[in-house]
Amino acid sequence: MILYLHGFRSSPQSFKARLLAERMQQLGRAAEYLCPQLPASPAAAIRLAQDCLRTYDAADITLIGSSLGGYYATWLAERIGCRAVLLNPAVKPPRDLEQYVGVSTQYHSDAPFEFKREYIAELQALAIEKITRPERYFLIAATGDEVLDWQEMVGHYPQAKQLVIAGSDHGISEFADYADAVLAFCGVAPAASQPGSGA
Repeated sequence: MILYLHGFRSSPQSFKARLLAERMQQLGRAAEYLCPQLPASPAAAIRLAQDCLRTYDAADITLIGSSLGGYYATWLAERIGCRAVLLNPAVKPPRDLEQYVGVSTQYHSDAPFEFKREYIAELQALAIEKITRPERYFLIAATGDEVLDWQEMVGHYPQAKQLVIAGSDHGISEFADYADAVLAFCGVAPAASQPGSGA
């Protein structure tokens, strides 16, 4: 089971989330991929993610977290003991999101998005100072990220599998180039190497 956790003000309509959904569909494994719309409240987002995973064993779960979703994925991976892929993850969102307290809009619609002041404390409660079992983690960080500091990301996941992209951007515009590597870490083989795929 793959659970994709999107970023701040984002949605299941994000480019990376849709691309992975399409790949899983092509592989005939669409039922093994979930990307729910996360609520603005970090505590509520975590509860929703836990509800999605409740019937699965940790060994069968991989989280994919983008930006703020990477922060959530790290907390969940430490709590559950599952694998996690982190795409330009937020490392210090209680600091970085302070300036966004208030009402704005979602990225993929004009729907209002309210980020309340109490959500900062909810974020602080999810802080992981140091990861355990780095082999469970796969970090993809872009040096051209215009929102977050890629060096902070690299420093937060020592000894984890890491792919540092020279340039690119916060959304990882060329994510299609890395999707197979992400799915391979999740235990999903690309179509060409699926046993019996020609049958």
